Amino acid sequence: LIMKVLCLLFLFMTLLFSDNNLKTIAFAQDTMANDFRKEQVLEAKREAEKIKNIKFVYSDANGQTSMLIRQIEKFIQDKVDVLIIGTNDEEAVVPVISKAMEQGISVVILDRGVKTENYTSFIHSDNTNIGKMAAEYIVKKLNGKGKVLLFEGLPKADVTYLRTKGFMDEISKYKDIEVIKRTGNYLRKDAIKETEDLIKNNIAVDAIFSESDSMLSGVRSANEKYRIDSSKVVMIGCDYITEAKNAIIEGTQTASILFPLGGIESIQTAIKIINKEKVEKHINIPTKLVTKENVQIVKPVF
Repeated sequence: LIMKVLCLLFLFMTLLFSDNNLKTIAFAQDTMANDFRKEQVLEAKREAEKIKNIKFVYSDANGQTSMLIRQIEKFIQDKVDVLIIGTNDEEAVVPVISKAMEQGISVVILDRGVKTENYTSFIHSDNTNIGKMAAEYIVKKLNGKGKVLLFEGLPKADVTYLRTKGFMDEISKYKDIEVIKRTGNYLRKDAIKETEDLIKNNIAVDAIFSESDSMLSGVRSANEKYRIDSSKVVMIGCDYITEAKNAIIEGTQTASILFPLGGIESIQTAIKIINKEKVEKHINIPTKLVTKENVQIVKPVF
């Protein structure tokens, strides 16, 4: 009987000890209908699974800001240890982020910025420079003359504003280049619709900068439907997904700018926070131009 009691006590203490050491990292993602955003979550999940005593949970707001806020509220109620947030609106999520911080929950902002400094860490790349790189590449390819389509992402995401600013600041230096803009919300289906509208209205361009490779995929799909040769247009995207790699090899996409997912970095940062180690307020992930010259040696983000 004494042995049974001791065994039960040992089991209880083991479970109690384990529960006390289990830490929860929650990822609130704005949408997983976007391939890039989905892969961010999956990369973070794979990284978290390598670490003992870490529970990883996530949510998908299906692109609805109100739902994203409710899901973050739920994570706050659940008293998670670290929140990773991927937003679609740089302003709307500010109050709920502040609420998390006030309740002692550390917040890691991933990829898209927010209109506050009240967070623990922000992991991102230089989006203004991404736009500048794309403009410089197109100018060189067109010899400073032609009509260019700028395919923008989500209007309320800071990455959209910054990529557009970097692009326009650079390309506006060349008076013989005309720029038209369309919004694709970082989604293939929206890019397909916008491209089809351009084709139906007989609007042709010499080059395209798409703020994501997913939208550029939509452009190619529409071109194929209307038997337009994508290889005749200078096309540069951003993210550098496997689909972009294959298109560059085939010649139906000219270039892409590598934009790391940041899932690994977000988990590594969360673990440092849990371990009470110091983390940087801003963590910058380097980007890279990928063309036919280096496409075989640069690994796609997914």
